Amino acid sequence: MRNTFSEALYKAASTNPDIYIVVADISPAGSMAKFSQQYPARFINVGVAEQSMIATFSLYRPFEMVRDDLCYQNLPVTVVGMGAGVIYSTLGGTHHTQEDIAIAGALPNMQIIAPCDPAECTEATSYCATQKKGPIYLRIGKAGEPNYTDKAVDPWVFGKLRYIKRGSDVCILSYGIIMQKAMQLAERFEAAGKSVSVISCHTMKPLDVDGIAEALARHRHVLVIEEHAPQGGLAPRTKQIAWDTRATCRLDTFTLQDAFIHNYGSHDDLLGSHGIDVSLMSARVGLA
Repeated sequence: MRNTFSEALYKAASTNPDIYIVVADISPAGSMAKFSQQYPARFINVGVAEQSMIATFSLYRPFEMVRDDLCYQNLPVTVVGMGAGVIYSTLGGTHHTQEDIAIAGALPNMQIIAPCDPAECTEATSYCATQKKGPIYLRIGKAGEPNYTDKAVDPWVFGKLRYIKRGSDVCILSYGIIMQKAMQLAERFEAAGKSVSVISCHTMKPLDVDGIAEALARHRHVLVIEEHAPQGGLAPRTKQIAWDTRATCRLDTFTLQDAFIHNYGSHDDLLGSHGIDVSLMSARVGLA
């Protein structure tokens, strides 16, 4: 996603003189290098000063600046959280963002977009580069993610759920690069003879409440899979909507645990230690 984000941003910035890029002590490469060479006045390197540039550790270290300088002023600035969740697995807990949706979502005026693949990242970046509604937290992956939305049933629309595939029995709601697990679990349901919907909840704020309510009403079994703490994310919001609408479907949610991760391992290792593993999830829903 980093490369597709950089290329989409470069294209948008090449035609929009209002777009500036602020970095903290990095050597620009690829599309960022092209931008810095062609538009040096709009490429600002603040050095090791994350509070000033609001990018590295994009929500936690400069939280007061994000709250007061962006959200309170309702400025159309995009804060990019790259490598969200526990993607930076081997760098340890200081580099994990297990609570970012909850933190960003609690801020008035803050919008949240979390694309599930590079194709959605391109759509989201283009939207962020042109919108004037207010601040956005753009939560993206790192590198090597496959595309799942090339043949999606629905187009990408800010603020609306996007059906990647439509079924009638089971519905899986997810967002971000954890969508890979959702698609793998969908394959297991289909192998068991179930008709499966998979939905990208790419806009986490404002959340498409009506769309989730409709999905809960249309399917007998709904699952939520997210790479986030159990508080403040898609799982509790879906449970709330299910309660408010008196949904009768079975509802299973899979999230990171309410705990810091102290074991060392790959991204999949860390997810597995929190129960986000296709075999473990399959067993819990009766597929194993």
